[in-house]
Amino acid sequence: MSKNTILVTGSSGFIGFHLSNYLISKKFKIVGVDSLNSYYSVKIKKKRLSILKKKKNFSFNKLNLRNKKSLENIFIKYRPSVVIHLAGQPGVLYSFKNPKSYFINNVEATKVICDISKKYRIKKFIFGSSSSIYGDQKKYPIKENFKPNPKNPYAKTKLMSEKLVLKKFKNTNINFLIFRFFTVYGPFGRPDMFIHKFLNKIKTKESIKLHNHGLNYRDFTFVGDVVKIIHLSVIKKLSNKIFNICRSKPIVTNQLVKMIIKKFPNYMSKIINKGFVKGEMLKTHGSNKLLLKHIGRLSFTDIKVGINITIREFKKNNF
Repeated sequence: MSKNTILVTGSSGFIGFHLSNYLISKKFKIVGVDSLNSYYSVKIKKKRLSILKKKKNFSFNKLNLRNKKSLENIFIKYRPSVVIHLAGQPGVLYSFKNPKSYFINNVEATKVICDISKKYRIKKFIFGSSSSIYGDQKKYPIKENFKPNPKNPYAKTKLMSEKLVLKKFKNTNINFLIFRFFTVYGPFGRPDMFIHKFLNKIKTKESIKLHNHGLNYRDFTFVGDVVKIIHLSVIKKLSNKIFNICRSKPIVTNQLVKMIIKKFPNYMSKIINKGFVKGEMLKTHGSNKLLLKHIGRLSFTDIKVGINITIREFKKNNF
């Protein structure tokens, strides 16, 4: 087993790409696994992948995680000591249209990667979950011990996957961590998420729809902070915990819109206010106290700084 080798599933995805890039800079060997599915633009995933492929310590394997034999061959070949499982079917609204794909790509895929990780006795398993498992809560900020209240098939399959991780690694020597991400944003972001959807509409001068009249609150967390936290969790002796990863400073959508528009002096798009959308949360606001207690002092990127970096990269790379 190579203690310097980390297997990252979903390595061409938004967080997986940034994480792989960051860990390579920290002298880790990264084995990337991704199916490059077409839920959103494969072109964007391939652009991210082309950046990673230029790095010496990156190996890529195109693979569906449910293909047990091929996945097992990757474990035999590379012998990773850490697995960071970020692959899965994202998206709240699409989960109502095709709930079966969420069960297959989130729950079934997680079961396979857990079983093979266990068989090859890796040292640490890190699972990327979502703040959506909490649904709408009565108290804020949301702590890790709050009762989950998933409102859509995506969130339900994320919670089922968490339970699988807990069950599979209980009473084993494998350390596991579960991270619940709160609205991660940043450069090379997913085009189906609000910020990049908005930026693309500005580019094409199309009208922009704001759900719930722009009154939703989101705990936006910069991707650069997320990957630093995951890196720290790899090198620190942390195990068998569930953590929120969030800035813990939510912002109302209307305020975010104003912030973005300021960066586009020739802004032409029209904003259309829409009603509430089924399955969406009104507010995400996580507590990061437990994370800070175990990881140590962290400074989170200010939303204005993060948005500026995101827009600058969007203008430069056109995505």
